[in-house]
Amino acid sequence: MDDRKAVVVFSGGQDSTTCLFWALKNFEHVEAVTFQYGQRHIAELDCARTICEKLDVRQHELDMSLLNQLAPNALTRDDIEIEEEEEGLPSTFVPGRNLLFLSFAAVLGKQIGAKHIITGVSETDFSGYPDCRDGFIKSLNVTLNLSMDDQFVIHTPLMWRDKSEVWELSDQLGAFDFVKEHTLTCYNGIKASGCGECPACKLRNRGLEQYEKRREGGVTK
Repeated sequence: MDDRKAVVVFSGGQDSTTCLFWALKNFEHVEAVTFQYGQRHIAELDCARTICEKLDVRQHELDMSLLNQLAPNALTRDDIEIEEEEEGLPSTFVPGRNLLFLSFAAVLGKQIGAKHIITGVSETDFSGYPDCRDGFIKSLNVTLNLSMDDQFVIHTPLMWRDKSEVWELSDQLGAFDFVKEHTLTCYNGIKASGCGECPACKLRNRGLEQYEKRREGGVTK
């Protein structure tokens, strides 16, 4: 295993793109892995490919369409509305998604000799997804190492950052404008600032507004 190599779980959204820039700063060799799991919008896959081309990052695209068959949800089915309830998980939760994505990222890492796996999960600004929590990541890290008798390290640069702090990190990495213009976070498949109405857009744009106000006032963390 090469301590200088990393694999980034990459969707082309704000969080994973910020993580990709973080990885490029911290590791000598970085590759990205993107998963096709029946997303509503093919635009997400196109966006991920375009970003990897722009940054000259080798991308692996894996077919995970079985996940859509097992766990129908609002991210993959047009007939399921995107809803966030006061209690319980939102309709966008895909059971087992990060468990599978990180497991396959580790298998890929094993094949290319990459010790480090980077993912953009966050316990600070999230929708209650259990597979975005720090405890899950630490547990899976141990399990992956035991399962393959290796020493992977899962990095979560965004775990304790709210969305405004994710924008701040992208700025510190010199990627603020790139992330703002080229990423796709919107559940309705619209790049950059998106539709402005879905939960993902509201979270992204609220964080951007908060960070820009801090930056204008000369206040950063």
